[in-house]
Amino acid sequence: MRIRYSVAAGVAMAVAAAGVASAADTPVTFSVSGGSLSISVPAVPVGLGSAAPGGSVGGQLGSVTVTDARALLAASWTASVVSGSFTTGGGTAAETVPASAVSYWSGTASATTGTGTFTPGQATSGQAQTLDTTRTAYSLSGGTGNNSATWNPTLAITIPAGAVNGIYTGTVTHSVA
Repeated sequence: MRIRYSVAAGVAMAVAAAGVASAADTPVTFSVSGGSLSISVPAVPVGLGSAAPGGSVGGQLGSVTVTDARALLAASWTASVVSGSFTTGGGTAAETVPASAVSYWSGTASATTGTGTFTPGQATSGQAQTLDTTRTAYSLSGGTGNNSATWNPTLAITIPAGAVNGIYTGTVTHSVA
């Protein structure tokens, strides 16, 4: 019969014998508070220039930023965009540019923070989509903790051949969930 000795056990027994007279644990807690998921857009009206009936106008809208301060273990969100019609005067058919004539592309992010995969809805002008229905503008998947993304989307509006003279006003709405 062989007897095995453990050096670690011997050291532990020696320490226990020399021992600490007393020990006590103190539980410690703290919390990490989460905030909200929000989106911000330019607060001032954006002018896209002018063109004749049958032409087009376009330009960048300014910075759109999603801020996710929820501090989630599995963070994800989708920013959406949609447009209404643009009208002038009394909003008759000749005074209306429908949302189906409004194209949008998000482009790539100008800034991101945090972890995860940030994905533009339409990275290039060749991927532009009309805004007569809700489209994905930007999204995050696989994130952890707080994060943010900023992009400067572009609008291109095709003016109907029958459009009349006037200043057309409409709204492009961004949301995040």
